[in-house]
Amino acid sequence: MRHLTVRNVPEELARQLQQEQRERGLSLNQTVIDLLSQATGIARRAFFDNGLGHLAGTWSPADLAEFEQATKAFEVVDAEMWR
Repeated sequence: MRHLTVRNVPEELARQLQQEQRERGLSLNQTVIDLLSQATGIARRAFFDNGLGHLAGTWSPADLAEFEQATKAFEVVDAEMWR
């Protein structure tokens, strides 16, 4: 792994990075690495190259219809339970 030092970070950028860090609940270092990975496209490549791509979109229209029919009951709200 390489170590990098970034100098002369504008105050507004530093504040935004700290805000992003708080929202993500990560270290500032990990937040910057994640943002740089996203900006350079590395994160997208890693996301799409997770070994599961061959499974995506394998349902036929009949499979989808069967799934929707089988899970239709989950959409019904029991009025007695919500009194």
